[in-house]
Amino acid sequence: MPDPTVETPHPVAFPQDRSCPYHPPTGYDPLRESRPLARITLYDGRPAWVVTGHALARELLADPRLSSDRTRLGFPVTTARLAAVRDRKTALLGVDDPDHRTQRRMLIPSFTLKRATALRPRIQGIVDGLIDRMTALGPPAELVRDFALPVPSMVICELLGVPYADHEFFEEQSRRLLRGPDVADVLDARGRLETYLGDLVDRKQKEPGDGVLDDLVQERLREGELDRAEVVALAIILLVAGHETTANMISLGTYTLLQHPERLAELRADPALLPVAVEELMRMLSIADGLLRQADQDIEVAGTTIRAGDGVVFSTSVINRDQSLYDTPDVLDFHRPTRHHVAFGFGIHQCLGQNLARTEMEIALGSLFARLPGLRLAAPPQEIPFKPGDTLQGMLELPVTW
Repeated sequence: MPDPTVETPHPVAFPQDRSCPYHPPTGYDPLRESRPLARITLYDGRPAWVVTGHALARELLADPRLSSDRTRLGFPVTTARLAAVRDRKTALLGVDDPDHRTQRRMLIPSFTLKRATALRPRIQGIVDGLIDRMTALGPPAELVRDFALPVPSMVICELLGVPYADHEFFEEQSRRLLRGPDVADVLDARGRLETYLGDLVDRKQKEPGDGVLDDLVQERLREGELDRAEVVALAIILLVAGHETTANMISLGTYTLLQHPERLAELRADPALLPVAVEELMRMLSIADGLLRQADQDIEVAGTTIRAGDGVVFSTSVINRDQSLYDTPDVLDFHRPTRHHVAFGFGIHQCLGQNLARTEMEIALGSLFARLPGLRLAAPPQEIPFKPGDTLQGMLELPVTW
């Protein structure tokens, strides 16, 4: 008899828009009911598997039979934008071992917990400076533009050695790359980023500075371990992911806390809860929803067979609400154990910058609510726009006052 957990008479479309920015789309409810594995239909009508169970997700994300190489024929893509750049190698996230292992080994020293801890005073200074500016200008403020985006942009620029003076350019190109209205826009944005970072690499060969990108140029490019295109590809993923993900977490995390005043009051009363609050927010918000893989060979799992060549999508928003692991998973709860969430992925491709992201989130949210005790939304929550389901989740704007 077929396993009912994987039989989906009407496969769910993936991705879908959320109706509430901090909850999974209501259209994913059948996926929550059919854990741990189901069938979905991608934007172009292609079928794929979706992993929705927590235990199975951790098992398969660590399985070397699933490939992350987006240039492979038949690799699953969730948007036309992603399909447009699939022939270009995506460093770290889009390569398999041994190339992935080599790239990650080069970068690990720059993203350790020790390095993130050492950056705390500088991150605190950036956060304080932005709050000072907001309070000097007076309410209201648009928190995405004035705080959530510049915090991680400034941090990643300093860490990489990218001039923050150029932040408006690379933030705009990153936005177009991830949310461009059409394929031409995405290709143009990718080309502009490649040109900009290629020129920066060339300058750093002549005049080295102090940053991760400078280290890659001086230690890897000059020694022939990487070529120029590979350095540029690494720079793109570090720059784009380094500010986009954390900016979305800060904006959506702020909105979510303001929508949960009892949890916010609890956090203000006991700031020691901040690290676990950040973990719970990452579990609940799951801003990167839809990790993509392709089976290299047949995989027998959950009473069925994922065939070689099949696309596999990991819905983190559903996985992180698995009731077998989390009681009342739709409730924001700072007292549950959450460190096993997969908001950062799992396995060899688990987010390299997770220590830095946690540090930025703790400092940004902690300082914002401590220094602006009257912080509140400056518009009805239902009127505040948030991002569509085919990109990183977060707020498009966040008008606040205090």
